[in-house]
Amino acid sequence: MSNSPQPVLSSTGLFTPQETISNEELVASFNAYVALHNSRNAAAIAAGEIAALAESSVEFIEKASGIGSRHVVDKAGILDPDHMAPRLPERSNEELSILAEIGVAAAKDALARAGRDASDVNAVLCAASNMQRPYPAMAVEMQHALGIEGFGFDMNIACSSATFGIQTAADYIRAGHAKSVLVVNPEICSGHLNWRDRDSHFIFGDVATAILIEDKSIAPVGHWDILGTRLKTAFSNNIRNNFGFLNRTHGGIDQSDPKTDKLFVQEGRKVFKEVVPMVAAMIVEEMEKLGLEGTDMRRLWLHQANTNMNRLIAQRVLGHEASADESPTVLDTYGNTSSAGSIIAFHLHHADMTPGDTGLICSFGAGYSAGTVFVRKT
Repeated sequence: MSNSPQPVLSSTGLFTPQETISNEELVASFNAYVALHNSRNAAAIAAGEIAALAESSVEFIEKASGIGSRHVVDKAGILDPDHMAPRLPERSNEELSILAEIGVAAAKDALARAGRDASDVNAVLCAASNMQRPYPAMAVEMQHALGIEGFGFDMNIACSSATFGIQTAADYIRAGHAKSVLVVNPEICSGHLNWRDRDSHFIFGDVATAILIEDKSIAPVGHWDILGTRLKTAFSNNIRNNFGFLNRTHGGIDQSDPKTDKLFVQEGRKVFKEVVPMVAAMIVEEMEKLGLEGTDMRRLWLHQANTNMNRLIAQRVLGHEASADESPTVLDTYGNTSSAGSIIAFHLHHADMTPGDTGLICSFGAGYSAGTVFVRKT
């Protein structure tokens, strides 16, 4: 038997903000903003200079996405029709930043579930869609807050950041550079969503997840063997966010303002049409490489962006319409949480799995990017 390091998934952790926004609350706020906008611009609308904004509805949101509610770090600011963004007071450099705060909470949960002390960890990877700042790295701040020796760095591949982080951590373990690596995914998605855009105002929520990847020789009982991973990227402008340190301010976020591209924008129909076949083919090809068939897959923990996308991908992978047990969703309560979505699904829906059960953690999103992690319960 080989003595070479073998990466496994030891545990996951989850931090969920207390505040929630239902579709009903969100629609009431959005429609109040629409009424204000159309009233304030009545003359320009009548003259044909700008178009009147259309109201949203609960039915529209649920049909388009399957999302029913979302957790957020600041409810009041988002629901204020005159503000419609989270109000997050700036913290001093001596205080723990908010992204690090929620990431540390998720990391501590993962460590506790594995019976691991922070001193046992060798590296921290912060893998998320939106970092709070360019530097110092969020991962290094979390490493310091947790009291971990070693190294840390940030990585961003949008909604696929967690799966890309898992493969990166696994590679460090295979190479002998670490025995225990924390991959942390703090996602305050409410800060980059345009809450005034009818086509996307309902999509995102806030959360933080963490994944502990370790050498099998030190992993706790009941860990998950990593059977294989695969990553893929293909450039597309269909999901984009141009906000960054080279354009620090984005002015107003009125829909008539072209600077709204500094927030989340997407061509939803194009994304659906192009991403579903790409991800499904990628999963099936990796399954063939690993000698797996649809009947071998006990559960799929897919990226939590859209129920219709997941339904079609799962059907292609399993060979039949997936049940809620085979492909669980958290969209109804968490919304889209970017890189954390598939990890939340795994975290909340794996306790009933038995030794030998095989599953897939899969994420996909902007880039385009997609990542697969095939795991088996020990």
